[in-house]
Amino acid sequence: MRKTFEIFWNSLLFATQELRKNKLRTFLSLLGITFGIFCIISVMATVGSLESSIKSEFKSFGNNTVYVQKWPWGGGGEYPWWKYVSRPNTKFKEMPPVKQRMSLAANVAYTYFNASTIDYKDVSLSTVNWYGVTEEFNEIQPVEMGSGRYLSNNEFAYGTASVVMGYNVAEKLFEKAEYAVGKTVDIKGRKVNVVGVIKKQGQNLLGGWDFDNVIIIPYRFASQIGNEARSDGFMLVKGRENVPVEDMKNELRGVMRSVRKLNPKQEDNFALNDVSTGATQITSIFTGMTIGGICITILSFIVGIFGVANIMFVTVRERTSIIGLKKAIGAKRRTILAEFLMESAFLCILGGIIGLVMVFGLTFILSAAFKFKVFISIGLFLGAVMVCILTGILAGIIPAFIAAKMDPVVAIRSK
Repeated sequence: MRKTFEIFWNSLLFATQELRKNKLRTFLSLLGITFGIFCIISVMATVGSLESSIKSEFKSFGNNTVYVQKWPWGGGGEYPWWKYVSRPNTKFKEMPPVKQRMSLAANVAYTYFNASTIDYKDVSLSTVNWYGVTEEFNEIQPVEMGSGRYLSNNEFAYGTASVVMGYNVAEKLFEKAEYAVGKTVDIKGRKVNVVGVIKKQGQNLLGGWDFDNVIIIPYRFASQIGNEARSDGFMLVKGRENVPVEDMKNELRGVMRSVRKLNPKQEDNFALNDVSTGATQITSIFTGMTIGGICITILSFIVGIFGVANIMFVTVRERTSIIGLKKAIGAKRRTILAEFLMESAFLCILGGIIGLVMVFGLTFILSAAFKFKVFISIGLFLGAVMVCILTGILAGIIPAFIAAKMDPVVAIRSK
């Protein structure tokens, strides 16, 4: 153990001396490693953070919730939109029989969206999106209130002109969102009472429900002021606890086919979308992006390996007489080999540290510029260190073997 430490310490001293003697040469040699680490860590951190953020937002749609819609999620590749466009929209009247016949569902809700102008005194907001939802919507897609309350069962049952506002909508109408509760706004000529304001959600990548910029009203009131026939409504079906999503989807598919009176030879004219489907597509996309980034980064490392190997060859030649002297007084081949490998690894680790410092600076810039936080995981950090060590060993292996095999007499006589 002591001998290993001495070898490491001597290698560290030699490497430090090399940096001081040949600053420009060492800097240029380490440039490839620095940019290699910078590229791979920045790409992996950005892609990993983006994937994690998108998957997290997908989970907000509900892990055991299926969306009965006209269009299937996803796109790209061979997406037969011409087949889907002729499908009928999901209707409110389909919800009661689905709810009645589903044994694996805990909650069933229906919603459709539209846009209207909202007026309050002399303030007017145009094309504000709103959701007309049924009673169990909040059980499937929880809406966290910032002030006031959510819609009551009576308001759903009687189609009362009540509204729950998104934070940004309330802030634009009333300067402060908290002032909205209890006020009356005008929507399509109807006086509507604001009963609550949704807690601020913040920006997200997928858009999703975008509760900050919408309003929620009871479905029966929505049907009075909107045109459901021209809107892509959809149904939300939440499964019971411990019921696999696939089992519920299979039952739901059978129920929907029965509701729409499809015969066995007819294809489904609806889509059953769930989080697992979207997450699988996201994973495949990001896997391809990661592979592409790694391939590009490998080129940087190849340049870095040649650069470090070059400086190690020069170092071996400059220390030939010292190597001969060490071997003459009893240094073994493995000791010489270990010294040069450690020195090479140290140089690569130094280049890697510079690259990591650059990446940490980049994460702050990207986190401020994008809608998601870019972070470097511990696994990615340790992986970068291991890559640096491996690169150092690969770059220094040939020069180290040359130094270890030198004849001590010949080496001492060299200049």
